Amino acid sequence: MCGIVGLFLKDRSLEPKLGAMLTEMLVTMTDRGPDSAGIAIYGKNGDGHAKLTLQAENPDVEFADLAADMGAAIDAEVEIRCKDTHAVLTVPSDKMGEARRALAELRPNVRVMSAGDNIEIYKEVGLPKDVAARFGLSAMAGSHGIGHTRMATESKVNTLGAHPYSTGPDQCLVHNGSLSNHNGLRRKLVREGMSFETENDTEVAAAYLSHKLRTGSNLREALESTLDELDGFFTFVVGTKDGFGVVRDPIACKPAVMAETDQYVAFGSEYRALVNLPGIENAKVWEPEPATVYFWEH
Repeated sequence: MCGIVGLFLKDRSLEPKLGAMLTEMLVTMTDRGPDSAGIAIYGKNGDGHAKLTLQAENPDVEFADLAADMGAAIDAEVEIRCKDTHAVLTVPSDKMGEARRALAELRPNVRVMSAGDNIEIYKEVGLPKDVAARFGLSAMAGSHGIGHTRMATESKVNTLGAHPYSTGPDQCLVHNGSLSNHNGLRRKLVREGMSFETENDTEVAAAYLSHKLRTGSNLREALESTLDELDGFFTFVVGTKDGFGVVRDPIACKPAVMAETDQYVAFGSEYRALVNLPGIENAKVWEPEPATVYFWEH
């Protein structure tokens, strides 16, 4: 049992409030998963620049002088914003691949949480309210985001076991459920060039979607293919640079509810995650159908 929330803003005037709205939604889902929590925010970035969100067990040491060291390694101006155990490294977009290779040499103990033009992911062990406070999530702005609070059932309770998972540029996924064929699918994806950091089944689902998007599928097609190739019980909420998608397995035993107004589309594992959203009393509210893909794009 885990808790999922998601918010896709149609009304740009709400963007400064995205972090606050998502944080309140996530905290409401605490009793569905008190082990760890995470959130992905899609915010604006300067033209020609991309972001690496990083995590370190010893951030004071690992992040010290990292911007200068990285700048020297890739011969470019690099900026860093530190937030508790995480940091966001901003590099020229055309230097992203070079920066990731340099990071492995410069700071081999630092983990990449996400990479892309807009995405930032923050996740750690702890209650949602504590994780949110550590990273100042309620003050963050953006166009859309997803969050997850976890009750671990099949892998370790640690930072890497927390959701969201990001396995492609500006892509992320959160999951409530359990996949039965993730080991075989992981082996297949490794042969296709994907890499993994955990034994978590959700990372496999994220990598599967990243592989589909990388090989020509759009978000709808990628989500539809999960219904044929992933076995088990699942509700997925997915973020891309411009999009937000939801899909449930054909049995759909994991709870889910959605709401849509002229200002936003929202997702929650339970309706109580949505009750304080603006205009919710006039929203179209429904339970997503089994084996049906829902997605929105800016």
